[in-house]
Order: sequence, then structure tokens, then C-alpha cells
Amino acid sequence: MVQGEFQVLPLRRAQVMGVLASSRRSFPRHAHDEYGIGIIEHGAQRSASGRGVVEAGPGDIITVNPGEIHDGAPIGDAPRRWRMLYFSPALIRDASLDLGGRSSETYEFEAPRICDASASRRVAKLFQLYARGAPGDALHSEESLLAILSALSARRRIGPRASGFPMQVLKAKVLADEDPSVLLTLADLAFACGLSRFQTLRAFARATGFTPHAYLVQRRIELARTLIRNGSSLVDAALASGFVDQSHMTRVFVARYGYSPGAYATAAR
Repeated sequence: MVQGEFQVLPLRRAQVMGVLASSRRSFPRHAHDEYGIGIIEHGAQRSASGRGVVEAGPGDIITVNPGEIHDGAPIGDAPRRWRMLYFSPALIRDASLDLGGRSSETYEFEAPRICDASASRRVAKLFQLYARGAPGDALHSEESLLAILSALSARRRIGPRASGFPMQVLKAKVLADEDPSVLLTLADLAFACGLSRFQTLRAFARATGFTPHAYLVQRRIELARTLIRNGSSLVDAALASGFVDQSHMTRVFVARYGYSPGAYATAAR
């Protein structure tokens, strides 16, 4: 389904979604709850990531990890064109276990930009296989995904992630994580942390990369995506996630992802 400059593709494959885009849009800081692997096809972009600021151009692979804070803006006046595949953490975890063989391990992309023509062709081919969705392509797509992850193995780390979260700030984060729909004030978070409001604001932003309000909005949009993916109506998802109404959710959704909740719902079902 086309949403402006974005096309969200139902890829007929559980736990996978594809996005085609051609846009000059600049994205604010946000995160995804999936792994993302994509290709810049035309133009170039600059983005902040959990691994520093990067610039990517035609043929470059771009990656993002679940929960990794990033943004994105075109370089120059021309739009950039890209395609992305988004995979559920469970799907990538299972595939990475085939590569690493240890059930306690997690997979993390370390390079947000990868210049590898052969791997780039594999990603483009995998996108085509998923988009076509032919029954006979299932085996081919599984093989292609494993080949891509194997090709990028020198650029990934398998192992437990350290949280690095100060315990005082963690209390505020838990409040937002437990129920993003709840109305919280900075005073509520400061009381939980045992800090002043300014100390809480500064420490939270340092630890998460978001202000408390921005973090809560991010958690709300992630909850809304989950509810929509599981079949909730847009109205119900908006209210259950703590948004004032569906229009409020839509504005936040489009600002962060470029496409509407309706387009996401159509692709996810």
C-alpha cells in the first residue's frame, strides 16, 4: 500500500515487513522493535545511530538493531531512495543460532553502514523473494537470509548485551516500560529515582538517548504497533497506548516511520 513517498509491503511471510521509500523526509530520533537490513539505491543520507554518525550512499547496506536510537536526513537537495526489510527479533535470533550454535546468545549488527557489493545484491534478491511470496520461494528465502547473516558475521557481535543503566534511572524507565499508556509527570519519575526533576531529566537522557517524554512517546508508539499487528483497530490501539486519539497516534507514527498506521495495519494482516 502506498503512503505518499512510502510503500509498505505485506511480504506474505510471518515476522517480516518491507518498506520501499523515495523521500527527502528527515526523521526525528526514534527506534524500531525489529532488526532492519536495507539498501540505499539512490542519493545519500546521514544518520545518527547507537554506533555513531554515519553517511550512506548508493549500494550501501544499512542496518539497525531493535531499540537502537537513530534518525535520518538526506544529504543534499535530492531525495534518497532505499528499501528495507524488518525482521522480528525472534526470526533473527533463530537464524543467528544456526550460525553461532549457542542458545543463550543474541545477535547485534555492529556496522550501521556496510559497503559490500556482493552482500548488497543478496539483500536485494531477498527483498524480491519476500515480495513475490511464491510458495516455492520459502526455502530460497531462508537460505538467502542465512547467507546474508553469515556474510555479515565479521561485522556483528554475538553475546549478551550489557544494560549499563544506573539503578536510579532504571526505576524511571521501568515505570514507562510497564505501562506506556499511564500519565506520568517528571515529578513522578523524580520521586521514583530519588532525584530532583532536573537530575532525573539529565540522567535519563544520558542513559537512554531520549528525554523522559520522548521515551514515553516512543514506548507508546511501539505498543500501538504491537496492538495493530495483533489485530486491534486503529482507534483501540491509539487509546490503549495512551494517545489522545487516533489522529494523535497517526501524527507520531508518520513522523517516525514515514507511513501511516493504516498502511502498517494493511501490511501486517
